[in-house]
Amino acid sequence: MAATLKDVAMKAGVSTSAVSRTFTDGASVSDKMRRKVEKAAADLGYSPNFLARSLTTRRTKLIGLVSNNFHNPIFLEVFDLFTRGLQDRGLRPLLVNLSNETDPEQSVQMLHQYSVDGVVVASSTLPPAFSKAFREKKIPVVNTFGRYSSSPEVHVVGIDNAEAGRMAAQVLMERGYKKVAFLGGPETATSTQDRLRGFREELAKHSDIQVTHSFADQYSFQAGRTEMLRLAQADMAEAYFCGDDVLSIGVLSAIKDAGLQVPDDIGVIGFNDMEMSRWENIALTTIHQPIKQIINSSVELMVAMLDDPDRYPEARLFPCRIIDRATLRARP
Repeated sequence: MAATLKDVAMKAGVSTSAVSRTFTDGASVSDKMRRKVEKAAADLGYSPNFLARSLTTRRTKLIGLVSNNFHNPIFLEVFDLFTRGLQDRGLRPLLVNLSNETDPEQSVQMLHQYSVDGVVVASSTLPPAFSKAFREKKIPVVNTFGRYSSSPEVHVVGIDNAEAGRMAAQVLMERGYKKVAFLGGPETATSTQDRLRGFREELAKHSDIQVTHSFADQYSFQAGRTEMLRLAQADMAEAYFCGDDVLSIGVLSAIKDAGLQVPDDIGVIGFNDMEMSRWENIALTTIHQPIKQIINSSVELMVAMLDDPDRYPEARLFPCRIIDRATLRARP
């Protein structure tokens, strides 16, 4: 049978409360006592029961990691970075899939049942109401990849999506394209709305450039491919800014099936710079989103909020940059 806290106390010749304090962060215990208890625990192969301890401390160290787009390969990288970042700080991630969820209150109730200490909403497509619902229930929350605001209601860490749209527009103009289009993800997603807004605002300054836009059902390969096959039946643009790399790769597949070449016939620029976009057979020109820095900052904010739940909401923005590969014309 597994060794218990009482077994460790007996072997070390101390009280059970001394053992408990030894394995409780921040508890007062002398160095001599700690060494004695840790040696007894190691000899017996004892590991603290975090769930049992939470009954005393009322802290589970569980952090709900909430998302809703499991079709997008970029989230493999996101979840990897988040889980390692939380675990490195002694926290335990609880992955929650909110695909097709429309009621924020149900999500709050579910996370309450798991007694989480905090929630990270890692999504640009879940409505802001989800993050706000957690805050209203006094659950520390960080909205990673959320919509930027100069006066946010919850902590937001991410990028300025409208600025990313402007960057894409500038690149396409620099390459000499006169007929361009935006192919975004779900129309209701704030990331889609903001990238389109910045794209159109920048191009509106140039009357000689024709601009159109359309949307895919979700941020996925198949959704991007399906929308591009539909567009191929009509008059196509010279270049497309796709609101996500996985959409872009679906678009590249559809363009090939239409008998056209990239970038000779049509140019494509994506967004995210996920690992797959770097593969030699894809070589996607894209906008790099600094995902690692965003996630590290989100974890840092969550740790700070556990110590100070009333911390005033702030927005942390990180800059993007163009990654030039092989899916746009060369610069003139």
